[in-house]
Amino acid sequence: MGKGFYISKPVGIVSIILCAGALATIIALSVVYSEEKAKNNNQVSPTDGGTTSKPPVTTLAPSNEPWDKYRLPKNLVPDHYNLTLWPRLTPDLTTGLYIFTGESTVEFETTEETDLILIHSSKLNYTILENGHLARLTSVNSGVRVPLIKVSWLQSVTQYLVLQLDGKLMTGHRYHLYTKFTGELADDLGGFYRSEYMEDGVKKVVATTQMQPTDARKAFPCFDEPAMKAIFYITLIHDRGTVALSNGEEKGYPVTIDNQHVQKTVFEPTEKMSTYLLAFIVSDFDFINNTIDGVWIRIFARKPAIAAGQGEYALNKTGPILKFFEKYYNSSYPLPKSDQIALPDFNAGAMENWGLITYRETALLYDKEFSSNSNKQRIATIIAHELAHMWFGNLVTLRWWNDLWLNEGFASYVEYLGAHEAEPDWNVKDLIVLGDVHRVFAVDALASSHPLSSKEEDIQKPAQISELFDAISYSKGASVLRMLSDFLTEEVFTMGLRTYLSEFAFGNAVYTDLWKHLQMCLCTRISRTLRPTVNIIFPQAVDANGTELPDTVHNIMNTWVLQMGFPVVTIDTKTGVVSQKHFLLDPDSEVTAPSPFNYEWIVPIKWMKTGAVQSPYWLRGKSATNDAMKALGTEWVLANLNVVGYYRVNYDEENWGGITGLLILFFKLIPVINRAQLVDDAFNLARAKIISTVLALNTTKYLDKEREYMPWESALNNLDFFYLMFDRSEVYGPMQDYLRKQVTPLFNYYKTLTENWSKVPDGHMDQYNQVNAISLACRTGLEECQNLAKTWFKQWMDTNNNQIHPNLRSTVYCNAIAASGANEWEFAWSQFKNATIATEADKLRSALACTKQPWLLNRSYTLDPKMIRKQDATSTIVYIANNVIGQSLAWDFVRARWSYIFTQYGGGSFSFSNLINGVTKRFSTEFELQQLKQFKEDNAEVGFGSGTLAVDQSIERTTANIKWIAENKQNVLNWFRDETKPVF
Repeated sequence: MGKGFYISKPVGIVSIILCAGALATIIALSVVYSEEKAKNNNQVSPTDGGTTSKPPVTTLAPSNEPWDKYRLPKNLVPDHYNLTLWPRLTPDLTTGLYIFTGESTVEFETTEETDLILIHSSKLNYTILENGHLARLTSVNSGVRVPLIKVSWLQSVTQYLVLQLDGKLMTGHRYHLYTKFTGELADDLGGFYRSEYMEDGVKKVVATTQMQPTDARKAFPCFDEPAMKAIFYITLIHDRGTVALSNGEEKGYPVTIDNQHVQKTVFEPTEKMSTYLLAFIVSDFDFINNTIDGVWIRIFARKPAIAAGQGEYALNKTGPILKFFEKYYNSSYPLPKSDQIALPDFNAGAMENWGLITYRETALLYDKEFSSNSNKQRIATIIAHELAHMWFGNLVTLRWWNDLWLNEGFASYVEYLGAHEAEPDWNVKDLIVLGDVHRVFAVDALASSHPLSSKEEDIQKPAQISELFDAISYSKGASVLRMLSDFLTEEVFTMGLRTYLSEFAFGNAVYTDLWKHLQMCLCTRISRTLRPTVNIIFPQAVDANGTELPDTVHNIMNTWVLQMGFPVVTIDTKTGVVSQKHFLLDPDSEVTAPSPFNYEWIVPIKWMKTGAVQSPYWLRGKSATNDAMKALGTEWVLANLNVVGYYRVNYDEENWGGITGLLILFFKLIPVINRAQLVDDAFNLARAKIISTVLALNTTKYLDKEREYMPWESALNNLDFFYLMFDRSEVYGPMQDYLRKQVTPLFNYYKTLTENWSKVPDGHMDQYNQVNAISLACRTGLEECQNLAKTWFKQWMDTNNNQIHPNLRSTVYCNAIAASGANEWEFAWSQFKNATIATEADKLRSALACTKQPWLLNRSYTLDPKMIRKQDATSTIVYIANNVIGQSLAWDFVRARWSYIFTQYGGGSFSFSNLINGVTKRFSTEFELQQLKQFKEDNAEVGFGSGTLAVDQSIERTTANIKWIAENKQNVLNWFRDETKPVF
């Protein structure tokens, strides 16, 4: 799944918020929705000719019975399903609900005798069949007695359809299980759900799916675990004039069912695959297509979007990215077609359904008149992420969700490689440092973090599975795999991937299977001889530079996979002593999680000395001495070159002084990516009390001469923390003065480079840094910048012709609204309501709350269900919390209405962790800490779903913030004042 479900931070732009009226809408709609659900709780069958009754549902406390356990027994193995579904795109006349009907037959084999069938099912109403039960069981094998169903019921807590038999199923025999059912085509963004949009004043409905991780069971009864792979024969019944899509190629023809003239679309059987990768969609979308080496590529979207050419970029880049991965994996694309579809309502960024990838519109559609270069990069990287999964995740699937990190971490790493293939001029591969490494450091430095891989038995419930879809799995996974690829070399890394995919194709694996293949290929490369692929005990080998590895791949990588966190490596250049320690943002926090390695890592260190690259060094154990790392006189040492290692670096005071002096005098002697690293490491080491905050601030003094994007972005990301901590205190003014002084040369540089803002910089990174220059200059009150933003915005208002370049719209909209009044806000609001381009709507949605007028934030509007889509609701609340004026508004809303939010967006929503972290990240007072603890206590029974861990992380982070402010506020204030004193 794409990581677009994380709340994105527009490049270098101040985080901003939407109006309280929209928030009021969420509250009201939540109430209305809950009441409507309650009124229709006892729904009856649709007009399909069958009789559906509400079957008995058991909600007893868990016991030792098989149906009270969350994992399926291993005695039934599915072979294939025959599934027919009929979604209704108009509401049922009796209930007013959108529904779907279905029939399913699953063929399974018995691997050991049993008189019990458990199959996943959730939120489905079953037709009572002629045998008086919820299912019918028959034998595939002639002459085999089929046990009768004694009793059948739904076990709601563990989400099973339970069938108790009057006899045993025989080992080695195959059976058919038939069911007929009805489900609600709800707007809950999970399972088989509906998406709505307006086109030419007419409401259109799409029936679509999101199965990952555990929602296939909401669409049909199935063995809903990733290792329970099967072949699927899918048939969709749908209105004539609509298009049906699924994983396989389709063939449709008109039929008449119950006097209704409909279309029947039958799909080619899928490959053997997991249930979470299934997709089926009915819409009246249009598409564009192309064929690359026999693979049919199609881009589907709303008809106006296709007509406007918004799918062209995705179509043009899909082919090259697909061919890149074929070469990378040395494996042909396993399917005959690759469909990609942009949905108006979609909770995640994208989903890698095999052969039918689903996306948010902003993740697939590009319009040069409205989309920025960051929008374009997001499309390229997300397409690459999802196409990478076609092999790694789909062809070979992890056995259980505890190893989700390998699936998502790998795709999050190679998405940069695929995007680089599509856009080689961007140099996008370096951006993994900002987008993933630095990003996840902030989470993994908490005592409440978690290891990449958990024990299988610790991940059982759907909510526990959903919690794994976090920054650790995606970004830390990507970071450690990048580190592994670097010290093995990309050649060895890809060789291991290829043999791994070959051995486990159409099956399942665990993460250690990959380690075995990488070790095998490393040793094969060293020996230059072909060796068997199994039953070998691998010796140590050497890394890409000929340095002896301190251990096997398995043992090295397990130190990074099986314990949470990461080390800070300290180099004392006076003695040559190199040491490591578990890095914690709050060194006083209590780490209760046990570690199999006592929080020690086997650390690969790439480094340079006085500008010359040195031989890599491996640190194993708490400390060791490397005489080469001693620095004499004017010498200096810089470690973690190109930030390929997943660790922070600290130095002795003399070396830090040499580096900060070097930044001021000769900063170009340090690679760009390491200049970004130095700033990020310094600020975080200071938060952890390892170095002084003054030393960290000193790393920003050279920025008035810096023109590269990555160091500036790193600095702004870290200074955002200072804004969060001090935008309500007396530190704010001097901090603004200092940052305005530092950014003014960058602002003037881009003013000259763009010929007074009339051109767009050529380089991809330069376009990003132009946004940083304008954003920070306006944010810190540079009058010329604010006048520029207001002038551009007013020209748009006066002429109704938007000439603001898409790259600059977010920051211009925000700063113009912030510096203006109600008229500008009202204009932006009307543009938001009428926006037909998703990326433009997002820019306006976030910019609306940049206003500094509290009365505008508290303004109320009529209740309109289209005001905010469900997919955007949690991010909207976080935008509110990002605004110092809206902070309390957002927090009060979340506290007061948590049960409504939780019900409205489902316990498995991937957005809850972002929501909780987002609304609490400014917390830095004892009062806020107590409120947060009370929030946890008050809602213990309601639960937090995928946000459970985020609550503990927020408490830990708030505690650390309180202590940090107490210890640093005065020093920070003095430093900013000193740096902005007039020079006489």
